[in-house]
Amino acid sequence: MKTNGPARRRVLRTAAGLTAAVALGGTGAVATASRAAAADAPGDGFGLRVVERDESDPRLRRYRFRTGAIGWDPGVHVLLPDDYDTAGRSYPVVYLFHGGGSKADFTWFDTVGIRELTAGLPLIVVMPDGGHAGWYCDPVSSNAGRRDWETFHIAQLLPWIDAGFRTHAECDGRAVCGFSMGGFGALKYAAGHGELFASVSSHSGPASLRRDFGLVTHWANVSSAVSDLAGGTVYGAPLWNESRVSADNPVERVERYSGKRIFLAAGTGGQPVDWFNQVSEAQVLAGQREFRGLLDAAGIAHEAHEEPGGHVLRAPLLRRDLEGIVDRLRRAG
Repeated sequence: MKTNGPARRRVLRTAAGLTAAVALGGTGAVATASRAAAADAPGDGFGLRVVERDESDPRLRRYRFRTGAIGWDPGVHVLLPDDYDTAGRSYPVVYLFHGGGSKADFTWFDTVGIRELTAGLPLIVVMPDGGHAGWYCDPVSSNAGRRDWETFHIAQLLPWIDAGFRTHAECDGRAVCGFSMGGFGALKYAAGHGELFASVSSHSGPASLRRDFGLVTHWANVSSAVSDLAGGTVYGAPLWNESRVSADNPVERVERYSGKRIFLAAGTGGQPVDWFNQVSEAQVLAGQREFRGLLDAAGIAHEAHEEPGGHVLRAPLLRRDLEGIVDRLRRAG
């Protein structure tokens, strides 16, 4: 999406930096998928119609879908293990969510080289579009048609993946992970749909919506209004839908993370990056520290990393995280 002037560019950069998301209040379950015998050509189903596909690469499959949940045709990348076509095994799955103002291509392929980063791992990696500032939510209001990203990801895409690929279609077979806006989306989905994911990872994703007078919530509203919703908002304006904010706020749902593998990463500043980058990551770091303190108080184990620098995706930490995901989930077999 092209920006129109400096002000719009600033808003888009803010969306990438502050990362918040809104969820449906919490419990929606996914209908059990009737699983296909093979994954050679996944077809339509679960409210999705495949309008573009590229399966020429033995590891990487690319799809574009028509769905009533989204007013345009979102794309999804599926990266398969090296031996997927020859081993005949089933595999665990990780869903990777990109940051605001970006796409899956840029976040995972151009920035960290996800293909090389996952080489040798017995893991299916699913990387869907999430909107320029979709915040991994079904918004309170939209003037641009439907932008129901949570419905698309949870009620449609997840069962479509389980039906079309050899996955372990169970909680212990799935992880959710993201960067920036996607990092918050991962935390949000893990709390709101805890029956679906055994591991959750947030790389520079904020974990607190209400701190500092609700700064992250305000930016979720502003960035989505400008970039995705034509003046609509994810949480409601001028007054928030308070129940939606609470349902999406990790620090208010700490008990929902019990029993899950939790991986958190944030930057501490101190490198020559721009002012905006530093301010964004300062907010992320403060929110993650608040969240970690509550996890500690509740006796919920987690792995946390603080690294020098600003709001960036750190490939070595992502690789460490992916290896931990493989160790936590049900083994390929």
